[in-house]
Parts: sequence; structure tokens; C-alpha cells
Amino acid sequence: MSRLDDLAERIERLVLRHEELKRTNTLLEQQLGSVSSERDSLKSRLAAARARIDALLDRLPADLAPKPAEPANAADRKIA
Repeated sequence: MSRLDDLAERIERLVLRHEELKRTNTLLEQQLGSVSSERDSLKSRLAAARARIDALLDRLPADLAPKPAEPANAADRKIA
């Protein structure tokens, strides 16, 4: 009977572990949904901020528009 008792005990532990893993998986799925929602919100806010910045840049007079950055020293400049 010892083998049967050992097998029953192992099965009980497996069932408990399975239930524990199911709970953990459910929590992870909830966290993933929350993080995905937050990511989507941040992406939307970033796109809106970029659009506002682009609109502000378009309103700048041409002589105040940002110029391309020049290299710090002559060695960095490309020879045309």
C-alpha cells in the first residue's frame, strides 16, 4: 500500500501545484493587460505631444527655425 499512498500524495501535490500555477497565470494575464493598456495610453500621449511640437515648429518664422547641427570640429565634417 505504501506505493499507492506515495502515488496519491504525489498526485495531490501535482494538483495543488497546478492550481497554484493557474492562479499565477491569471495574475500575470491581468498584469499584462494593465501594462499593455498603459503602453497604448503612453503611445497615444506621445503621438499627441509630437503633433503639438510639430505644429509649434511649423508656426516658427523661417529665420528662427532650427538649423541642422554642425560637427564640433573639422575632423568630423564630411568633405564634399
